[in-house]
Amino acid sequence: MEHRACRSAVNTLAECKEVGLGDAASSNKRTIKQFIHPQVMESCQLILGYTSLEEGSVWNTIPSHVHYRRMEAYLYWGMAPEARVLHLMGEPQETRHLWVGNGEGAISPPWSIHSGAGIGAYTFIWAMAGDNVDYTDMEFIQPQEMR
Repeated sequence: MEHRACRSAVNTLAECKEVGLGDAASSNKRTIKQFIHPQVMESCQLILGYTSLEEGSVWNTIPSHVHYRRMEAYLYWGMAPEARVLHLMGEPQETRHLWVGNGEGAISPPWSIHSGAGIGAYTFIWAMAGDNVDYTDMEFIQPQEMR
């Protein structure tokens, strides 16, 4: 997508789009709040929101996925001081991991998987930037395909 000017706006919690995903059976029931998103607010190359996990859920994205046309950055918050999230990243066939705490972040390039599991309740702010703002444009990687 070619860079272009977009209207400046303020988008409040009341105006965001809320999406429920996952289920308790797979430990990934979560609520996504989309603030800068094609269905909420126009943007040229940015999508932004946050995801909160429901009580008893630990996985923030299962199955894992990649966005080949944009990078993604995360900031984890709302965690107890001793809690951590195991943030999974890397190529699907050669994954790596980071242990992140409250107020810490991670940056994932387009070829890297996006997934993680945490200890206790947590929320993460996510932002994606690239030539594509289609939120659903992702390739899912099933757990049995990862190494």
